[in-house]
Amino acid sequence: MHFVKGHGTENDFVILPDPEGELELPGALVAAICDRRAGIGGDGVLHVVRTKLSPEVAGQAGEAEWFMDYRNADGSVAEMCGNGVRVFARYLVDAGLAEAGEFGVATRGGVKRVRLAATGDVTVDMGPPRVLGESRATVSGREYGGLRVDMGNPHLACVIGDPVAGLDLTRPPAFDPADFPQGVNVELLNAVGPRRVVMRVFERGSGETRSCGTGAVASAVAAAHLAGESTGSWEVEILGGTVTVTLDERTSYLAGPAVLVASGEITL
Repeated sequence: MHFVKGHGTENDFVILPDPEGELELPGALVAAICDRRAGIGGDGVLHVVRTKLSPEVAGQAGEAEWFMDYRNADGSVAEMCGNGVRVFARYLVDAGLAEAGEFGVATRGGVKRVRLAATGDVTVDMGPPRVLGESRATVSGREYGGLRVDMGNPHLACVIGDPVAGLDLTRPPAFDPADFPQGVNVELLNAVGPRRVVMRVFERGSGETRSCGTGAVASAVAAAHLAGESTGSWEVEILGGTVTVTLDERTSYLAGPAVLVASGEITL
C-alpha cells in the first residue's frame, strides 16, 4: 500500500489513498499500520475514497468529492476528526485532487467545509457544537465535572483546578456509560488567561494524543460556558502546539497547521 504521513499539531495520521475504494481495512490491519514500533505509527488512519463510491456517505457526493474514512489507532471506526480533516485537506491539495481555497470533505459527521490559507494553516467549519448537559470523569481517583459536547463525535470537556500537566493519562479516564454508550473523548483543561486554555485529551480508541481538533472545540465550548459566553475566539494549547477555535451564533471553526512529512510503501 502507498501511504503518506502527516500531522496537525502533532496529532499524526497515516493517509491511505484509495480513490476507487479497492482497499479492505479490517481493524487489525489499521491497528498494525498505526503501531509505533511494528508499523508506521499514528493516532489514526485517513482513508481517501471518492464519496460516490462509499455507500454510507454517498448522499454527500453532491457537496464533497472525497470521503475521509477515519479509523482510530485501535482499528475502530470514528465519525469525525478535526485535526484529521485538516491534514486530509492538505493531502488532497498537495496531491492535485482538490484546488486550493475552499471545498467540502465528506465525513461520517457530515460534510465539513475547509479553507487553506497561504500561511499553510487550514481552517475547518466544524459545525455547531451541541451541549447535551453535564457528566463526570474520574482520573486517578479524582472526579471532575464537565460538559457533554457533541461534535459529530462525543466529548466530555472538564475545566479543572488541578494542573493538567500533572495528570496521569496512561489509563483511560472512567466515565458514566449511561451518558456515553459508544465511549467518549475526555478533555481536561485549565483556563490560563482571557480566552486561552491548556488542554490534555484521552481519545477513545487512541489513548492520550498530542492534539485533538474536535476536542479543542469542545474545550473552547466548556471554557466559554464557564465564563458565561457563547461566542468569540479561544486559543487552545495542547501538547503538540496551539490551535484557534472560533465560536459564533451559527457554527464553530478550527484553525491550525497541517503538515505532510513522509510518503512511501508499506507491506503488512
